[in-house]
Amino acid sequence: MKIDACFQLGYITGTRGLSGELLANLDTDQPEYYRNLESVFILPKGGKTLIPFFIESINIRGEKAVVKFDELSGKDDARKLIGGGIYLSLELLPKLEGDNFYYHELVNWTVRDLELGVLGTISAVNDQSPQVLLVMDYQNKEVLIPLNQEIVVGIDRNQQEVQVALPHGLLDIYLDQ
Repeated sequence: MKIDACFQLGYITGTRGLSGELLANLDTDQPEYYRNLESVFILPKGGKTLIPFFIESINIRGEKAVVKFDELSGKDDARKLIGGGIYLSLELLPKLEGDNFYYHELVNWTVRDLELGVLGTISAVNDQSPQVLLVMDYQNKEVLIPLNQEIVVGIDRNQQEVQVALPHGLLDIYLDQ
């Protein structure tokens, strides 16, 4: 499976015991939704290819999980996966409605400012910093828009549009460069 057809559910943080159990952090608001997984894909730290693993057992407590894969027989095998990402097919994401959305959904959506009209297209969502940012192409410049309730005022799923009320002067910062 290609990584573009997947979402990252979490990552492996360590091992537990001698039988090859792994500790994982799950990046989700609904960890209980993933209690009955049969398999996942792992992207090893520094790797470029997703590797499928079948789950022997999974115990989820809050945003943490203890996972035992069929293929791992001991702590040494498990240790090789520490730092790896845990991925699932996009088809397994629960459907969202209304103003709820997944970050990956917003890529290629249009940004419409309440005053200025259509501004550009979202090329990425940066969620690696403390402030989640929409990355938008605007007049051949990359513009970063904070993703918060004061700025993002609406979502139109049918039109694939994010409606914003940009702070005065935000675009000027990027155009003056």
